[in-house]
Amino acid sequence: MKHLVCLMVLYLISEVGSFDLIIDEIPDEVENLIDVEIDGFPPVSKSRNGRYQRSTSDWGYVEDLVEDDDKIGLYSYKVQSTITSRLANTMIQAKMVNNAKRSQHIVFDVQVPKGAFIDNFTMDVNGITFTSSIREKSEARRMYSQAKAKGKAAGIVRSNALDMENFKTEVNVPPGTRIQFELHYQEMIRRKLSSYEHVISMKPGRLAKHMEVDVRIIEPQGLRYVHVPNSLGDHFDGITTISKGEKKAHVSFKPTMAQQRKCPTCSSTAVDGNFVVQYDVNREKTGGELEIFNGYFIHFFAPENLDPLPKNILFVIDVSGSMWGLKMKQTIEAMKAILSELRAADQFSLIDFNHNVRCWRDNLVSATPAQVEDAKKYIQTIHPNGGTNINEALLRATFILNEAQNLGMLDPNSVSMIVLVSDGDPTVGELKLTTIQKNVKQSIKDEFSLFCLGIGFDVDYDFLQRIATDNRGMAQRIFGNQETSAQMKKFYNQVSTPLLKKIQFNYPQESVSDVTQSSFHNYFGGSEIVVAGKVDTENLQHLESIVTATAANAELVMETLRDVEELDGFMKKDKYADPEFTKKLWAYLTVNQMLAERNTAPTAALKRNITKSILQMSLDHHIVTPFTAMLIENSEKDEIMLADQPKDPRRGCCSGTLGLTPNAPNNNKGIPAWANVTAVPVSFMPEQRSPPVSAVSINRVDNDPHFIIYLPKSQRNICFNINSEPGDILNLVSDRGTGVVVNGQLIGAKKAENKKLNTYFGKIGFYFKTKGLKVEINTETITLKDGSYSIALTWSDTGHIIRKQLLISVKKESNVTITVGEEMSFMVLLHRVWKNHPVNVDFLGIYIPPENQLSPEAHGLIGQFAAEPEVYIHHQRPGQIPEKPQATMEVKGNKLTVTRGLQKDYRTDRVFGTNVQCWFVHNSGKGFIDGHYKDYLVPHLYSFLKKP
Repeated sequence: MKHLVCLMVLYLISEVGSFDLIIDEIPDEVENLIDVEIDGFPPVSKSRNGRYQRSTSDWGYVEDLVEDDDKIGLYSYKVQSTITSRLANTMIQAKMVNNAKRSQHIVFDVQVPKGAFIDNFTMDVNGITFTSSIREKSEARRMYSQAKAKGKAAGIVRSNALDMENFKTEVNVPPGTRIQFELHYQEMIRRKLSSYEHVISMKPGRLAKHMEVDVRIIEPQGLRYVHVPNSLGDHFDGITTISKGEKKAHVSFKPTMAQQRKCPTCSSTAVDGNFVVQYDVNREKTGGELEIFNGYFIHFFAPENLDPLPKNILFVIDVSGSMWGLKMKQTIEAMKAILSELRAADQFSLIDFNHNVRCWRDNLVSATPAQVEDAKKYIQTIHPNGGTNINEALLRATFILNEAQNLGMLDPNSVSMIVLVSDGDPTVGELKLTTIQKNVKQSIKDEFSLFCLGIGFDVDYDFLQRIATDNRGMAQRIFGNQETSAQMKKFYNQVSTPLLKKIQFNYPQESVSDVTQSSFHNYFGGSEIVVAGKVDTENLQHLESIVTATAANAELVMETLRDVEELDGFMKKDKYADPEFTKKLWAYLTVNQMLAERNTAPTAALKRNITKSILQMSLDHHIVTPFTAMLIENSEKDEIMLADQPKDPRRGCCSGTLGLTPNAPNNNKGIPAWANVTAVPVSFMPEQRSPPVSAVSINRVDNDPHFIIYLPKSQRNICFNINSEPGDILNLVSDRGTGVVVNGQLIGAKKAENKKLNTYFGKIGFYFKTKGLKVEINTETITLKDGSYSIALTWSDTGHIIRKQLLISVKKESNVTITVGEEMSFMVLLHRVWKNHPVNVDFLGIYIPPENQLSPEAHGLIGQFAAEPEVYIHHQRPGQIPEKPQATMEVKGNKLTVTRGLQKDYRTDRVFGTNVQCWFVHNSGKGFIDGHYKDYLVPHLYSFLKKP
């Protein structure tokens, strides 16, 4: 049997768009390396084609690695990070080995900080090295197409995500394979709350024989302090070492394997969180710090010891039905704390909105103790329900601020701002996002700032980001969990202390060019403004900057003078300092500025010119943007893969910020993260060259009825069909432990085709026994029943029903989601056909995430797989149809012949569906499901399955 390596690169989160790398053909070098010695690491390996491969002998021996049940050992996990004047270059490297006797997936999964961009990614599989390069998108696609046309091994990476946090690589490798992953990324460390914070995600997932985090800090301004909080827990107290000098520091974290264990006898790791380094620099000049090096200057501006400006602030809070539950509870808790921090000189008001807009006060009021307490009481009475009218809510807020200014009610030295808290898209009133953006921009008129907090996984963060940056503000995503309140308060603290307004930076025009930005509206305490540009150092000995701004009681003029040669000696002597830090910071800031300008360009011609500039900057500075793609090749360049980040399909635009920011937005308000297609690894037979497709991590029943069961541990999709009769009711989930039942009743097509009458789900029933609630969904209505009480919505509605902590969200003519607290959720999809179609009928599909918290008693056609069975698929061989190979599957004590094929997932494309690769079990799932499918027939729509 041939062995193969199947590569997949995924950028994902939850929510979530992804990069998925799929290889059509396996490189011969990798396939031939199965003869390499497994137990040791020989200095040289030779493949059958005579090529010598690079040695991996530095790994040593791996017999003493601690392995999980999957027999995957983590030899080393290393992080090296160097910070040069706030520019952090980080490398994460993992070396792993498959010690199992079968092929399986090895996973490299890291979190990349928001705002960072990937600089390089390499992968070494048994000495075969794959490296990456940045190309113009159309050129990269052409090279990929040419490689594929010539019969070379070719893979492709596609992405629909513009906002990402996770970098995930999965490789399906044969026994004994050694693999090394190495990811490089860059980020600008920004100052927040009077401190720079460098965050490194440490989630190796298993014990590592060698683990190390090495952080070096080089700051020419001088280091005020360096601190490493115990963010990984008391378990690692005393392991981190800090060496601090005047301008340099070294932080090291090297836990032994014994120290990594959760307990002395545990085989699981306690390293699961963020490793955080905090520091600040010396500040002697109010005008900021100028750093000049290699033809570029960086101006860091963070004055201190200034009185805060009074602020006029309007809080605009989304209280629509989708905010129900923990999100609303955490929002109320955070708002009460935020209101307590208002100063006596501040003015404020509150607006809450769903399909209607309500004002706590119709005008701004002073933040007296009595008014603050009354506002807290008002917030406590909010009960979320209804739709989302973002447009009217923001226009009402801007009207209040504009009216106060026109009436002379605002202090001339005060700063005005709006803080929007929302979790979704508009569903009521103006729905077109570009129109809302235009309306708000015209209403604000550059007079004040808009800050946006996007709560949850399904928020359209891209829209919030664009509307905030368009109005001199910023946006941040906050995930709806137990830390929502803390995250909201932290964001508010960053923007709640304005110290300066109308800030202008001036440099000598004859010596400075290509300045990223010369004016800013506000400066907030504890933060920092960074300006960068090119400087002519050949004819210049000193660079002077003059900053003018409005403070609490006066106009300030701040001057800074810097010797051009001052940094040269210091930087060139330090072997760890990045010699191109000023160039990289300038490129980073410039590309971000151009992306933001492109979003608000008033004409198509200007937008095209900005796009050309972004593309050239991307290529010159090796930056991945929406206009470039990453090519991944081996050293012989005969195996090629394409990492392609397309334009946002909703707007034909690009993200507002560079590189990796939070996860991809979703327009399906009220739909949980699992309702979005997310790619998972797929394996291909060496003999096959079928088109690559993505699978999805969710259990579903759709069409005639086709069952697709996702097995998270083995990361496989198993499919089967049920051939039953119209009118039959099939039990999908029967869980007496949680009191949950899900049943589906079949309907038939209008007539048979090829002597077969297709059947579909025409009605789906949910019974939540502990709540006494029943939900019936058919192709016409959605009905909630609570005893004699009943309420219904039609598929022509968009709205929410909430009763006894059960939320039903209806999206017009599309889908219904049912959410039960934090424990479980379900999605039902509507399929409409032409009413005069001679054969087809309207029908339903159901999608159930495997994360639902069912009890050990759960059963049913889907429920039984809450306890995942062991599945072993082997002896892959050609089938009767070339595109459908066969294999032997061992499950539940049975040996079954299964066929590789395609099924459809209709969540993102309800007409054509998305192809899903799976192993198909014949005979109505016999041998894979318990018993016979007729055992799952129940008499009523809300019946539990009888115990065997």
